[in-house]
Amino acid sequence: MWVVAVLFTAGANAQSSSFEQSFHDGTEAMRAGRLDEAAQDFSQATKLSPTFAEGHFNLGLVRLQQAQLDQAISSFTRSLTLKPKLRGANLFLGIALYRENQYDKAIAALKREIAIDPSGAQSFMWLGITQLAKGDAEGASASLDKAASLKPDDVDILYHRGRAHMLVSKASYEQMYKLAPDSWRVHQVLSQSFAEADRLEDAIAEGQLALNLKPDEPGLHQELGDLYWRQNQLPQAELEFQKELQADPQNTQAMYKLAAVSIERSKADVAAGLLAEVLKRNPHSADAEYQLGRAEAQMGNVDAAVGNFSAAVADSGKSDTETLRQSYYQLAQLYRRQQKPEESRVALESFMRLKQQADAEQAQNLQDKLRRSAQLQQPAKQ
Repeated sequence: MWVVAVLFTAGANAQSSSFEQSFHDGTEAMRAGRLDEAAQDFSQATKLSPTFAEGHFNLGLVRLQQAQLDQAISSFTRSLTLKPKLRGANLFLGIALYRENQYDKAIAALKREIAIDPSGAQSFMWLGITQLAKGDAEGASASLDKAASLKPDDVDILYHRGRAHMLVSKASYEQMYKLAPDSWRVHQVLSQSFAEADRLEDAIAEGQLALNLKPDEPGLHQELGDLYWRQNQLPQAELEFQKELQADPQNTQAMYKLAAVSIERSKADVAAGLLAEVLKRNPHSADAEYQLGRAEAQMGNVDAAVGNFSAAVADSGKSDTETLRQSYYQLAQLYRRQQKPEESRVALESFMRLKQQADAEQAQNLQDKLRRSAQLQQPAKQ
């Protein structure tokens, strides 16, 4: 468990040099991790100045780190009696109560902290953790969503938030299965679950069962087509995307996917017609322009292909995407065919530069993922 050592100076509340010395020594000992020594110093400080709320608060922090929960709760409660709006005191009181399995009291304390400081991401996180422990996954999801909005890069918050949403989803699916075990929705959910786990054969089987029960439902054929595409079963993917367009003629995504599969199946003329319609609906779609460039190149229309790949580069903006990189690569090849060596060189250099950047970013992301995984597996710090 993370710990924030909120430290205070005695200021006008100090009644004697002995109090000041004890408080100072306790502060230094706590900073250095010498908890037994810090506990003695803060205990002495609270005896010398029993109405100084921050002294009781810091003593509570030490007791919490020592896992002496009853004493921590007592110290935090005393600090709040003296100073009800002392920032952090309700937060750590809530944490101590949570560790004592006193969930209702912990939730009440954490809500008081949030009322004092609505911008405290850790307060919302611990509220969510406590709600999860109490079995309120939906309430926890709301609290942890708020925590994530306040501190979007906190790994602990993201972990607990994901767990809360997973439990909500699980409960929802269990209720769905209980109410209608043979529903096409149940088979759709199972298909999606298997797909996320890379169990593609099982995902396809469940997708087919969903379609048997609801053959004209928009979206089902597209989902099944995606699964076949992932398995490189292109004829089956092509058929499912065609059926999706029969069920939902306005589905631009299915139109685009059918075009991409058609190119892979050397049906460039079919793809070109589909992509022209996609671009009519989304005039600056870099992905559609790239695929149309592939179709034109496949049909031998080099100038048209160059125009489409150039448009894809322009419409990609500053975002480094696979479409942008591959557009430069295709341009390098086509410029060579057009006997434009300088243009080919520039396009190839752009491709290599972007590829190297993407490779370095991918390696860094992998390192970050491994580091986060190691952090989550570390024992909780007291």
